[in-house]
Amino acid sequence: MAVEAKLDSRRNPGGVPKARPPKTRINWSWLGVVPFFAFAIMFLILPSLSIFIRSFQGPEGQFTFDNIVAIFHGRDFINAYRTSLTISLITAVGGGIFGFLLAYSVILGGLPSALRSFLLTFSGVASNFAGVPLAFAFVATIGNAGLVTRIIENVLNVDIHARGFTIYSIWGLSIVYMYFQFPLMVLIMAPALDGLRREWREACENLGGTELHYWRYVALPILMPTLLGTMILLFGNAFGAYATAYAFSGSFINLITIVIGAQIQGDVLYNPGLGNALALGMIVIMSLSMVGYLTLQRRAARWLR
Repeated sequence: MAVEAKLDSRRNPGGVPKARPPKTRINWSWLGVVPFFAFAIMFLILPSLSIFIRSFQGPEGQFTFDNIVAIFHGRDFINAYRTSLTISLITAVGGGIFGFLLAYSVILGGLPSALRSFLLTFSGVASNFAGVPLAFAFVATIGNAGLVTRIIENVLNVDIHARGFTIYSIWGLSIVYMYFQFPLMVLIMAPALDGLRREWREACENLGGTELHYWRYVALPILMPTLLGTMILLFGNAFGAYATAYAFSGSFINLITIVIGAQIQGDVLYNPGLGNALALGMIVIMSLSMVGYLTLQRRAARWLR
């Protein structure tokens, strides 16, 4: 005991009291993300798990692979996937190209600030205008008895249906989808175009480069990950659309979302297990799309920091 007291006196000369260890404080900053994770668990993760489980259940609740096998052996199901993928690809590429050109005109085209604010505000509203109101607007405008259709027939004496034209087709539905695909592309590409630094253009000009050289070797390589990633986002946005297509054409166009609705809620084609298996296929496709989008966005963020 005497030896220990002597050692303590050497370590702490003067009898200065030892400082208390700091108290560990609880970090409450994570509480801000609790609502997000709760929402994601209740409305994304749990429904996805439910769809996965029910995809392997038969009419009596028994485990079976019949629902998965039926997808690859049913021609109607394969055609429904093909139609949905076709419309999604058309609107993703078309909306991506023309939306990028519109975003370029708004951000770098030298438009007045008032017009720029108007177009960006309109894009924010139009990108969320979908479903039954959008379908009704197009039917009332360019449908078989729409306002524009009647004007063309009565004033110009042109029968646009004489050669088999109809808006209730894949191309017609693609035009409807373009209404909210264009604005979404503008909203996402506008910050990316704003992120192009003036120093990059000046460096290109100092090295003798032209406007074409700047866009070919500097601007487009920087914007390409964002451009392709946004096209993937547009693809997923169109692939998962249901209300607009159903209100626009009913079951006339064989989309996978409409087929799933018929299998789950229909009276004739009622087969919940098969409907969940079809939905599982959609989840796989959407997951691959999101992985591609996040990968490209991560590459684009390196240049726009």
